[in-house]
Amino acid sequence: APEGCTTVPIGPFHPTLHEPAHFAVYVDGETIKGCDYRGFMTHRGIEKLCTTQVTYNEVPFIAERICGICGSVHATSYSQSVELAAGIKISRKAEYIRTFMLELERVHSHLLWLGVAGHLIGFDTVFMHSWRVREPVMWLAEKITGNRKTYGMIIIGGVRRDILPHKEDILNVMDKVEKELIAIKNAIVGDTAIHRRTKGVGYVSKEDTIKWSLVGPVARARGVDIDTRRDHPYAAYDAVQFDVPVVDTCDVWGTVLVRILETFESIKIIRQVLRDMPVDEPLLYEFDEPIKPLVHSISAVEAPRGEVVHYLITGEENRADRWRVRAPTYPNLQGVPLMLLNNQLADAPIIIGSIDPCFSCTDRMALVDLKTGRQSILTNEELERLSRSKKV
Repeated sequence: APEGCTTVPIGPFHPTLHEPAHFAVYVDGETIKGCDYRGFMTHRGIEKLCTTQVTYNEVPFIAERICGICGSVHATSYSQSVELAAGIKISRKAEYIRTFMLELERVHSHLLWLGVAGHLIGFDTVFMHSWRVREPVMWLAEKITGNRKTYGMIIIGGVRRDILPHKEDILNVMDKVEKELIAIKNAIVGDTAIHRRTKGVGYVSKEDTIKWSLVGPVARARGVDIDTRRDHPYAAYDAVQFDVPVVDTCDVWGTVLVRILETFESIKIIRQVLRDMPVDEPLLYEFDEPIKPLVHSISAVEAPRGEVVHYLITGEENRADRWRVRAPTYPNLQGVPLMLLNNQLADAPIIIGSIDPCFSCTDRMALVDLKTGRQSILTNEELERLSRSKKV
């Protein structure tokens, strides 16, 4: 801790954190002078599981459970990496359906975050209205896929279900969400109490945003014009028209604006998907050729929080040799100490919450030999065997 500062712990269990993580915040009076992050308390070993226990086709359903909010993002990114390695080209219709699922997920994620942000600054009216508007989106997802979340729609080679039978329902829900979100946006933009709690709070310059490789709405709120959907198109994003909202306020207020504006863009994309999607193409590409081992592939997808990257090395026995997932919280956490610096302690919850942290997406564990610096990853059986052989 800096000299003369008091350490205030936030976490590992704290009302403002929905997952266990620990922030040691160093304060001088009420002013934050530094921060130390200690996480990695929700490591689940998903990467290792999927390279030792399950085959390629089973992983998309596990990948969806990396994150409870953006499961389709991870399933899509993983499936794309396998398809690239195997030379699989999915149908255009399947690409459109993937685009729809990703944007539907973005709508509900941004509305969820907006409500949580309101709650973190003590403005539960925003919380209640945002989640009220979000609920029809969840009902729609359940009607189309059978689940409110973890849809199971994205698989290697395409998708499992068509969305065209639900076209009218989808358009009705999008019209309703758009109309009610306009009212919420106007209320937020005109509310001076929200301005006082978000404007100038969590400031990070555009230069530092680039230096620390921040991504998603966090970066776009600080003037960095990046979006994987536009910059490296996948699925059907090369065929839809949308704007990438970018503001230069460099603070939490900018993040609020970007997420609201992105929700409107997602609704626009969904309407284009339903208008332009092919009708008669197959949903799934049938393939029975074995995937060659030691093929390297990478896939990037724009999640609601920012860029998700899946790196894959194919292996033997119909499973990956190595699978590496980088969720957007991983780079965005690097910016949290900068965001907290010289702000008031009371603003710490909304600053941390502004990156929409998903710690279970990010947490991982490696065994490091301090003498040699060598790193290794253990399977559950190896860790158990090591524990049993420990000399007391």
